[in-house]
Amino acid sequence: MKQYLDLDSWPRAAHFEFFRKFDEPFFGAVVDIDCTKAYTISKEHGDSFFLYYLHKTLSAVNAIEAFRYRIEDEKVIIHETIHGSATISRDDGSFGFSLIAFHVDFDVFSQNALVEINRVKNTPGLFTRSFDEDSLIHFSALPWVKFTSLSHARSFSFPDSCPKISFGKVTTDQNGTKTMPMSVHVHHGLMDGLHVGQFIEYFQELMNI
Repeated sequence: MKQYLDLDSWPRAAHFEFFRKFDEPFFGAVVDIDCTKAYTISKEHGDSFFLYYLHKTLSAVNAIEAFRYRIEDEKVIIHETIHGSATISRDDGSFGFSLIAFHVDFDVFSQNALVEINRVKNTPGLFTRSFDEDSLIHFSALPWVKFTSLSHARSFSFPDSCPKISFGKVTTDQNGTKTMPMSVHVHHGLMDGLHVGQFIEYFQELMNI
């Protein structure tokens, strides 16, 4: 059964009504994430760093309620769990959209993710499966680019309220600290800078564990 947000008691009801009518209701920010410890741990355990920080991302997304909100007509759904639709590259230079289910246990998450990644790599086309629910984030990595800003291709006529989170190139400074840029784009009808800040702060905490 779908759970809907009570708009009558929501302090942001006026904000929702205002921003959801915009042609471009998304706003975003780019920050540098310290990934020194996370990178070291993933490599020591022989894990994919990509899957390691994807799991941390989904853990933080699911912990911040506003990131689980999605717009359905004039209502707001509160999804119980958010998964990841990551772009998966292929050897021929193309990519496909995946659906990687979130699980709190990283080992379970990683095993399932590797199966999905292998499926996409060996299936031609952009949409290699159906996406029946919007209980997901759009996730991508640009490991070749240390970007300081990022924009996304969007169709304004297509109803979309899914957060879009992207990561860039890992670089190491002279002190050995590793950082990578993270871009977070979200629907302003569902959240504000406060919620983006909470997500970034918690994500960094998870990367430091």
